[in-house]
This record gives sequence, structure tokens and C-alpha cells, in this order.
Amino acid sequence: MSFDESDHRALGERLDLFHFAPEAPGMAYWHPRGWAAYRALEAAVRQRLREEGFEEVRTPQLMRREVWERSGHWTHFREGLFVSGDDALKPVSCPGHMALAARRSLSWRDLPLRYAELGLVHRNEPSGSLHGLFRLRQFTQDDGHIMLPERDVAAEVARFLDSLAAFYRSVGFDRVQLAFSTRPAERAGDDAAWDRAEAALRAALGEREHVVHPGEGAFYGPKIELALEDRLGRAWQCGTIQLDLVLPARFGVWYADEDGARRVPAMLHRAMLGSLERFLGVLLEHHEGRLPPWLAPEQAVVLPVSDASLPYAREVHAQLTARGLRARLDPRAESLSRRVRDAHALAVPFVAVVGEREQRARRVAVRGLEGEPVLELDAAVGALVEACER
Repeated sequence: MSFDESDHRALGERLDLFHFAPEAPGMAYWHPRGWAAYRALEAAVRQRLREEGFEEVRTPQLMRREVWERSGHWTHFREGLFVSGDDALKPVSCPGHMALAARRSLSWRDLPLRYAELGLVHRNEPSGSLHGLFRLRQFTQDDGHIMLPERDVAAEVARFLDSLAAFYRSVGFDRVQLAFSTRPAERAGDDAAWDRAEAALRAALGEREHVVHPGEGAFYGPKIELALEDRLGRAWQCGTIQLDLVLPARFGVWYADEDGARRVPAMLHRAMLGSLERFLGVLLEHHEGRLPPWLAPEQAVVLPVSDASLPYAREVHAQLTARGLRARLDPRAESLSRRVRDAHALAVPFVAVVGEREQRARRVAVRGLEGEPVLELDAAVGALVEACER
């Protein structure tokens, strides 16, 4: 099947990032270059989680039917589960996180409790709905759960909404749309709990501009979704935060409040990106394959003009990799112009050229930086490291 050249599936093939095959429908084969970009995005998510005080965990991939019955997924999401006998592959990580919280003797001093997992999940999507990285059967969620007193929910959600703007800007999205989704017809929990939950999210939204999606909340609670507008004006729902006043009680999570009373915490389900794979697909189309330098599979290619300058090119390459850059040395016998074109075709943001003249002066000609300067080696390495920071 052929795709438009700006389609992320075509870009994945052209840039040697990933591919799909009939023997694994809805699941991506990641090539080394694509996996490098994926891991860079994963590292950025992990850094954000650390800054926000999350503890990263890992929970089982396969759980018994009774877990999904208790969570409500067996009733409300049965068609989306991959079931094997009395077991099902997890479509979400929240039951595992609540199982971890239920083992702790929590007090109000321990809250908010923040668990995060870059969790591999599986969803039994219909074959006709599969669409490259945008709709998969196997993908990774940047899944986070915050357990906290219900009285603190509005302030916590407001902080989450404010904090994402800088991250989205770092990957080229300046326009973010907010949507508030209210109780669906088929749901868990009583109306009183839903009244409180919806009121808390409305308070968190405050004066922020948003649209309302009646009846589109999760079965366990209302949610706020963040959609990013790409270069073509398309909106992509990525970040989300959902308020759950139902499931913690079902999984036996409680804490001792300041007055000694035993209380069930509220739980926020949150994600910055949603699916890491889908987010990369959105970025590829938004940037037409030229990812921001901090995320590019290869950030720099070092090109010796001739064999005589190859030893110095190796030194430049070693210094770049020692500073953490994803750099590659290209010593092929092809002409310099051909190798530059090849680097551009793979959307490498920076090309470092060294000939005998640069070798004698211990300098580097850097293409991709403004003005394409010729810099002393240490300055060139420093400039490239700075240009590749998020």
C-alpha cells in the first residue's frame, strides 16, 4: 500500500524508523533509528515524571478476570480486552497501581501518592480501525495515577494543565485545546460522586477556554483532554486527566486522615502524551519528518572530506558521542555532496564537515547551525550539545 509522502507511515519507511507487517497487525517493528527517537521521547517523559515527584513502577502484563471485573473493564470495555481463558492482557495500568497503593498503610502525610508507569498495553481494536502509529493494538502509555484527598483535586488538576504547555512548546505545538467530558450514560458510581467529580474539574478549569463533550467521560469519572493543533490545523487529543471517585474503594485503597478517620482517596488518571507511539506519529506529520534536534534519531553526522581527515573525524565523532549526542561517522567513499544529501534525506539536523584544513586548525564546519560557522573543536561540540537540548 502506498501513502502520501507526508503520511507518518511513509515517513517511517523513508527515514528507516519503523514498519508494519501482516503477521503482527496493529503492532510496530521499530528499527534502530526509530527506536532511538522513541527512547529519547521516553527519557523526556521520565525526566518530567521525576520533576513532578512520581515514583516509577512496573505492574503485571496479564491479570485474572476478577481484576477486570472489579475495575469495571470486563463490563464496560469487554470488547477491547485480549482474553485468554480467565486472564486478560492489561489495556490500562490503573488496577496494578491501586494494588500497590492498597499494600501501604497510608496517612494524609503520604499524599499525594504518585505512581507512574511507561506501561505496555494491549487493546483489541477492530482490524478496520488500525491506522499506523495512530491506532495500534500494542502501545505504550505514559500512565500516571495520583491518589490524594478529594479536597485537593482542583488545585492538582490546575497544576497539571499549566505544566504541560512548556513541554508541548518544546516539540513545536503552541496551540492547545481543552475539552471537558462529562458523565456517560453507562457508568460506575452514584450520581452524588459524579456531581462532586464534575464540580472539581470545573473548578480546576476556572476561566480557561474549553469545550464540553457531554456524555464522553470515562465510565469511572469525568475527564479533561488536551488536544494539540498541528501545522494543517488538525487537532490531536494527547494529554488527559481523569478524576476517579469509584475505583479506589473497589480496590481497598484508604488512608488515615488528620482526624484519624479512615478515608478513601480520590484518584487522578493522567497522561502527558497518551500513547508514545501515536505521539511520535503526530510529531512526524507535524514536522514533515524533521523532528526537533533533541528528538532526532541521529542528531549529527560527521563527514571527513577525504581519508586524510578521517582520524580527526573519528576524534570529532568520539567527542560528540562522549557528550551524549546521537552522532554517526560517515566515512564512505561517496562524494562529500552525496553524503551531505544523504544526511539531509534522513532528516539529520546537523552535519559536521572536517577536511585537512579543519584538521590542521582543529576546527569543524557545522552545517545546520545559523550561519554554518567554522568553529574550534570544543566550541563546535558545545554548540551542538546546546542546539540539541530540549
